[in-house]
Parts: sequence; C-alpha cells; structure tokens
Amino acid sequence: MSDHSAQIPLASPDATCALARRLAPRLRPGDALLLSGGVGAGKTHFARCLIQSLLIIPEDVPSPTYTLVQTYQGPGAEIWHADLYRLSDAMELVELGLTEAFTDAICLIEWPDRLGDMTPPDALGLEFTPVPEPGAEERRLLRITWQDDRWAQRLEGLLDD
Repeated sequence: MSDHSAQIPLASPDATCALARRLAPRLRPGDALLLSGGVGAGKTHFARCLIQSLLIIPEDVPSPTYTLVQTYQGPGAEIWHADLYRLSDAMELVELGLTEAFTDAICLIEWPDRLGDMTPPDALGLEFTPVPEPGAEERRLLRITWQDDRWAQRLEGLLDD
C-alpha cells in the first residue's frame, strides 16, 4: 500500500452530486469513505446524493448530526451514514456498531478525525475545501486520498471526467 491522491474541482452543488452518483456504483461492502472539511463544505450534500443514488426504495436522507448514525438498505449492502461531530467518546463507535459495519457495510463518515485509531486503513478520504475567491461561494476543491491500491482501479475514469 502506498499513498495516492487526486484533486477534483467541483463548480457547484450539482457537480458535487454528479460525482457522488458516479462514485456510488463503484462501492462495495466493507468500503469506508471519510468525508472531511469544515462546516458547510459539502460533506452532507455529497453523502446524501451518493446514498439516494444507491437506495432501492427512495427516501429522505437527513443529516445524522443528532442521531450520529443513519442506516439505509442498498443493493447488496447496508449503507451507514455517520456524523461524528458530536461524538463524545470513541467507545460510542463500538456501541453504535460502526466498527462492525466497517467490515460488511458501505460507510460514509463525516468528521472522521473523531475515529482516532479506529480509522479503517483502507478507507477512501474525501476532503472538501471551499474555493476562497469572490463569486465562488458554491465552488469546492475535492482532494481524494487513498493507500489501498484497490481504489486506483475503482476510481479509474472517475477522476478524468
């Protein structure tokens, strides 16, 4: 395993959503996406678009800010959406079942810095950064990082679009 990264400019919330929809079918049970960035950076918007594109039965996808975790039934795997911003103790992750979900669900984790040493080493990191230019309020720069070589093949073509 070696460190890899790519950057993708996202011109609008629609572009962010389109990328999430293109990534979604490439995910498999046991995949974890670590969504980082400040408040309002686009993490929840990306997660919502990705989850909705995978749902068998369409439903609302609220932010799990207060529940910490929301689960959904996807094709072939459960989808876990966690927002760890309010996490007070890393042991809550075990109590919630999140560490088990890392092995057999598709997990989208907002505020992954709260995972500490429970961070899956083969996760895909997605860091959303607002573009600090006048008139670019909706633009983001997405930095994708990974160590597990399987991601290079799965992301092929996605990073070129």
